[in-house]
Amino acid sequence: MDFDISAISRSWSFLLDGMAMSLFLMLVAMAAGMVLGLALAVARLSGPPWLARAAALYVNGFRAVPLILVIFWFYFLVPLVLGRPVGALPSALIAFSLFEAAYYSEILRAGLQSVRPGQWQAAAASGLRPYQALRFVVLPQALRNMLPVLITQAVILFQDTSLVYVISLRDFMTSAGIVATRENRLVEMYLFAAIVYFIICATFSTLAHLAERRWSRA
Repeated sequence: MDFDISAISRSWSFLLDGMAMSLFLMLVAMAAGMVLGLALAVARLSGPPWLARAAALYVNGFRAVPLILVIFWFYFLVPLVLGRPVGALPSALIAFSLFEAAYYSEILRAGLQSVRPGQWQAAAASGLRPYQALRFVVLPQALRNMLPVLITQAVILFQDTSLVYVISLRDFMTSAGIVATRENRLVEMYLFAAIVYFIICATFSTLAHLAERRWSRA
């Protein structure tokens, strides 16, 4: 079989545009998911019963359905609710952010619970209000405990960005598929895509492992 990788160099900028989309989706979903996930985690840990139940329903509901279905929901339902087209990118950002919030909520909740209750009491004794104790005392310690899991979730999120092909967004995997078909180089392009995903995910996984080893010795 004739093996030719020149199609990769000819389509480099096209592939980089797709990678930029994948990274943009990942970073926005991480940021929004962690903010909303923190609110959900706090609501479940210290909110009134009705709020804790609502947060638990949100988390369990999103964790019970596949991400691709959530993407479809927001791509087709948001325009119906608003009465006008929204576009594939806003729909994907909403879907990813709300979906990831459910998973980050569980990670953050476990991290907050890993901090000794005495830390809350010490912060209160120092005159800090609850939100100040969370921000300055508890959350920094919790982040250290859950950093490896957060990095692992980032790896999963990056892999999941390939699902946006279903609403015609051109992420890295979709770009690789387009080049493979256009250049008639399926083996070369999909092998290249697999290598890129492996390098990125292996790098993140190594960081998670190193962080876990470092904090376990602390």
